[in-house]
Amino acid sequence: MKSHVSILLLLLACANAEARELRVCADPNNLPFSNRDGEGFENRIAEIVAKELDADLVYTWWAQRRGALRNTIRAGKCDVVPGIAAGIEGLSTTRPYYRASYVFVARRDGRWAGLSSFDDPRLRDATIGVQLIGDDGANTPPAHALARRGMYANIRGFTVYGDYADAAPQSDIVAAVADGRVDVAAVWGPTAGYFARRFPSLQLAPVTPWLDGPQWPMTFEISFAVRREDRELRRELDRALERHATEIARILEDFGVPVESPNPATASN
Repeated sequence: MKSHVSILLLLLACANAEARELRVCADPNNLPFSNRDGEGFENRIAEIVAKELDADLVYTWWAQRRGALRNTIRAGKCDVVPGIAAGIEGLSTTRPYYRASYVFVARRDGRWAGLSSFDDPRLRDATIGVQLIGDDGANTPPAHALARRGMYANIRGFTVYGDYADAAPQSDIVAAVADGRVDVAAVWGPTAGYFARRFPSLQLAPVTPWLDGPQWPMTFEISFAVRREDRELRRELDRALERHATEIARILEDFGVPVESPNPATASN
């Protein structure tokens, strides 16, 4: 009897030892994308993918700051990072699971309603909220678009990281349009769509055209990123994302994310 128990315990130990993990790095306080309580849309998509791979979802939490990829996936702390622009240098990316653009956020009844272009002459009379990263050339495309047009005095900067003491760090730029601190704001679409739902007075319009000048795209396809050598994992993720594309689209809709259909022909690295 003891030998049977020992064998059973050994089998259970082996099964536990072989349990697969999907190790994901994500920001613990970055709604609508992710948070530690699993309330973001990237959390929900990661749950779907982990279930498809028959793996336990295990997070490494790391704030979305400069150096985050260097200190997480490139340091071996995780194997997957969601919400990465397709084709990012140094990593391999899956098929995109959504495409989104920067959008203008304006009040429906205001002078700037319907504004969609940086060349709209109304913009020169506006105070413009813009997400900023820094002053070393790594700023957001809208910040560069405004600078290219010499509209420095119009800009009211909001850090792309937001106030990390807040439960919704990136919400303030959208709230600033609603309460009149700025006339209009150029905001990453998923952020704008999620927080604008709190303010029925606001409307969104995708920035057009999608490319400003020779190098500043306003639209990005979003993927999971893995290390270049993890080719089989990337293939598994591709299959999971394809199988659950309809479910993922519903999640994005639930979060108010204004998306365009991903291009299925986009090549992974």
